Amino acid sequence: MPELENDQSPRNRILEAATSLLRESGRDAVSTRSVSAAAGVQPQTIYRQYGDKAGLLDAVVAEGFREYIASKTARPRSDDPVEDLRSGWDLHIAFGCENPALYVLMYGEPDASRPLTSAGQAADILRELVEAVARAGRLRVDVETAAAMIHSAGVGVVLTLVAQQCFAVEGLADSVREAVIAAITTDAESKGARGTSGSGTHAPNNRAASNHAAKHAIALRASLGDAADSLSPGEALLLDELLRKIAAS
Repeated sequence: MPELENDQSPRNRILEAATSLLRESGRDAVSTRSVSAAAGVQPQTIYRQYGDKAGLLDAVVAEGFREYIASKTARPRSDDPVEDLRSGWDLHIAFGCENPALYVLMYGEPDASRPLTSAGQAADILRELVEAVARAGRLRVDVETAAAMIHSAGVGVVLTLVAQQCFAVEGLADSVREAVIAAITTDAESKGARGTSGSGTHAPNNRAASNHAAKHAIALRASLGDAADSLSPGEALLLDELLRKIAAS
């Protein structure tokens, strides 16, 4: 946690000590006594700064998300949004295997009653990656569904790997990554995608035309941005409903 190294206030010494204990020895090692000893403070100081152990662990999780987000935002984007999805997936898997106990707290035991802003920021980064695929006309499902599929599959893979100490399931992460990407993306548009036809091919061409329209509806919905501000609330709702229906075709 480099951002904490120059701040040796009791609060940050406690946070740094708890994070180190978690990473080195697991959650059970993070007790009030062990943290206070490692941080060089009285146990009462932990309660004054963080309320209780749950509050301290929330702070550790928030710091973990900040570290994760920093690594995601530092990674340069390429000119291929699908490859950026792959890179983001690989970074997520690597972070989980490098920080197993922290990852389990971040993603394996979320507390819906105390949502973290930093967790929402991580989800926003994933959505931005998916929206870039949609704007390129290469997303075959809506943005929300694609992001949910990637997130749930990625978390499931990491938790499986963590349970096996990240060694026992060789090739799992790559195989699931490619299966999910195949399910949510499509290749660049090929000849005949618009459904222009020859004799006896109406059904396949109709299907191709429908797929073509769906991809572009998804792309338009992801690309609207500030342009939607020129619409009335009713118009915006109607347009969104129409695009969703076309995308679902």
